[in-house]
Amino acid sequence: MIDLIQITSDPEMARRCDDLQGMRLLVDLEQLGKAERQAGRNTFISSHTLDDVRCVKQVLRRSTLMVRVNPLNPGTAAELDAVLAQGADWLMLPMFTAADELRAFCAFVAGRAPVVALLETAGAYESLPLWIGTPGLHEVYVGLNDLHLSMGLDFMFEPLSMGLLDSASRLVRAQGLRFGFGGIARLDEGLLPGRDVLAEHLRLDSHAVILSRTFHRNGCATDFETEVASLRQAEQLLAQRTTVQIEADRQRIGAVIGRIARTVRSNRAAQP
Repeated sequence: MIDLIQITSDPEMARRCDDLQGMRLLVDLEQLGKAERQAGRNTFISSHTLDDVRCVKQVLRRSTLMVRVNPLNPGTAAELDAVLAQGADWLMLPMFTAADELRAFCAFVAGRAPVVALLETAGAYESLPLWIGTPGLHEVYVGLNDLHLSMGLDFMFEPLSMGLLDSASRLVRAQGLRFGFGGIARLDEGLLPGRDVLAEHLRLDSHAVILSRTFHRNGCATDFETEVASLRQAEQLLAQRTTVQIEADRQRIGAVIGRIARTVRSNRAAQP
């Protein structure tokens, strides 16, 4: 069962997630450089605070609480001490570009919690073999939005169709670590439908994916649980595919991603 990651600072939402199997909560404290990096894009910029870590942790009975902290900076050691004191179970490092940054981060953590490396820069991808064996590392999560921008690509799922996640997954799994990537929309929504994204997660033996904001649309009290149940049902069905079906899906999805990327490029070139 793939971990479905819900980004939230709302204890009630966290409680609802905790009632479901296979959920992971994420409190997002990353702020350094994020607004500048994502200016003009329809992306999530968190306003979560340190106190949110405590409030979310208090309502959890079985779900893991992961906290994304700021990129490595002079205040990292103090930030980690504070986050761990509030109850963080796992720690995520964003926007690193080289092995020495991840090693320094893990040294600050000093085994107090599992570390998740958020691979979202071209430098981090290229240096993956150099840092994959870092002591304390528990999971590698590929952030496709920032990664595709860092690589100068046109569509966030292009690294998937280019085979970049295949090689990353092989390296991560060979090291005995967990692997995850991207975000996922509802099953039949998104430029690349959630069903296709889920199919690729299963092909790549992924352990985790972040739920997009589409899961909270319409304001229905039970809509979230219904959509998660649909995702789980699709996960079970896709897991039953034959090797031939999996390969056919990979080729079809790659072609879809290619068409979307070409359309994005064409639209951008047509803009004055």
